[in-house]
Amino acid sequence: MSLPYETHEYDVLVIGAGGAGLRAAVEAAESGVKTGLVCKSLLGKAHTVMAEGGMAAALANVDTRDNWKVHFRDTMRGGKFLNNWRMAQIHAQEAPDRVRELENWGAVFDRTPDGKILQRNFGGHKYPRLAHVGDRTGLEMIRTLQDRTVEKKINVHMECTIYRLLKTDHAITGAVGYWRESGRPIVFRAKAVVLATGGIGRCFRVTSNSWEYTGDGHALAYLAGADLIDMEFMQFHPTGMVWPPSVRGILVTEGVRGEGGVLKNNKGERFMFKSIPDLYKADTADNEAEADRWLAGDKTARRVPELLTRDHVARCIVREVKEGRGSPHGGVFLDIASRRSADYIKKKLPSMYHQFKELGGIDITKEPMEVGPTAHYIMGGVRVDAETQMATIPGLFAAGEVAGGLHGANRLGGNSLSDLLVFGRRAGLGASSYAKGMKDIPQTDDGQVERIVKEMYEPFDRPSAENAFTVTSDLQTTMEANVGIARVQNELEKALQDIASLKERAKKVSVVGDCRYNPGWHQVLDLNNLLICAEALTMAALSRKESRGGHMRIDFPDSVGEEGKWNNVLRQGGEGQMVLEKQPLPEMPTELHALAHDEKAPQ
Repeated sequence: MSLPYETHEYDVLVIGAGGAGLRAAVEAAESGVKTGLVCKSLLGKAHTVMAEGGMAAALANVDTRDNWKVHFRDTMRGGKFLNNWRMAQIHAQEAPDRVRELENWGAVFDRTPDGKILQRNFGGHKYPRLAHVGDRTGLEMIRTLQDRTVEKKINVHMECTIYRLLKTDHAITGAVGYWRESGRPIVFRAKAVVLATGGIGRCFRVTSNSWEYTGDGHALAYLAGADLIDMEFMQFHPTGMVWPPSVRGILVTEGVRGEGGVLKNNKGERFMFKSIPDLYKADTADNEAEADRWLAGDKTARRVPELLTRDHVARCIVREVKEGRGSPHGGVFLDIASRRSADYIKKKLPSMYHQFKELGGIDITKEPMEVGPTAHYIMGGVRVDAETQMATIPGLFAAGEVAGGLHGANRLGGNSLSDLLVFGRRAGLGASSYAKGMKDIPQTDDGQVERIVKEMYEPFDRPSAENAFTVTSDLQTTMEANVGIARVQNELEKALQDIASLKERAKKVSVVGDCRYNPGWHQVLDLNNLLICAEALTMAALSRKESRGGHMRIDFPDSVGEEGKWNNVLRQGGEGQMVLEKQPLPEMPTELHALAHDEKAPQ
């Protein structure tokens, strides 16, 4: 199949129109360079709209003890000190300005009685830190950034999927994709490309992620020769819906616990008191009386254990279920009905109220929710420079979930939305500065474009042998069974064997019909990306023989301490084989090292 293609030229091309992509595009446009934006879905429908709880920033509007140093320490501790320290520092220092900037652009936040931006408690954060809009914060972020994008007259290419990046011998020079509606190819030539494509949650069967999250950016960067980092660290959010089956995995915001909800097993016990990590014992209540005082606003009390880090809460839920104390449908109970009034719940958590009412027939103002872990967020991603967000290949930048480094082994809730703002801006600025250093767009030979386009349509010419949806389902089954929350060597080895077999089957997947409105073809191309991400995750997980953050090994249950503080870096080797290299962490300045490990709240 050979189709004519249209060509567009930009100084900066941004792939992805969630929070990071929109913020990068706005910054690039404001820097005075010609900017294009590509999104797989429609503008305004990015996965960011599903982020509910809020964005973390040390505004200190609710508790004046908060500051960037505390936020930095919390982020490093949550990430088990595997974070890129400079990214964590930049994030903590710049997040307040980015939130205020968003407010100046029209975002409408919930307010304190004296009119400041209201902040709520969230897991792993010492003080109330999440600026929020009820439980619809991501939606408000996208609305505001989308308006800003339209105001800047940025060219937006909607329902367009990028298949491969273009490159010369030494740099990225654009991208090739197709219109999802017509199936016709499209070529973008650009001085710089920003990846803001989100995560890889669709590698798993039970996930909070939307259909777009098929690891496109991770695979694009990897195939272009860039490094991936920390891919073993997949976060399973502790609270997704578990019933009915049709909605299994849909996120239940941490904001429910931030507003007073508690976790209980089938005996009515608040089981989170049973195991509090040593790192958090000084900050966390170990009995109900003190926890209730904290929920009532007593600043002398220690915080509730339900707001420990997500990796720990998810493991505690799995323990309760495996030991027979789970809910009827394989989860645990999240109870806010007995803690807060119906009016309070409807005001603070309107989306959660309607979500359970409409999808599960449950009134959360009267009865508890059944919740359980769901594949939610990949901490690993494209390896980037902390200052500019440039990847290890010139001309390529990344921001948001597709970029690795900031969150280390485990992300704190709320850090993702402020991450989008802080590093979306830096990626846009870095890409525009890079583009300004060039007189013209580097020319890629047409032969490269023709080869990519031919490869993209190849599934139409194959004899009918394998079905993309079947192979994808088998991949999700393998990942769910062998590379989930609790991992062990023989299961990881089996997963790698299965992935190798699935890669061979994927080469035989065929597509019937033509390229217009063809979801089977779209699935074939998404499958190739999912297989790359699944292999990277599994290979890294097999390599790390310890438990740390979002990576738990049953056969290696303990962290190996300082010796475990390395990054797994993955890249293409000879003959296209994936290779893994362990690299030591960048050395942290003495004053920040002391700050990160300080048991007391920094001043």
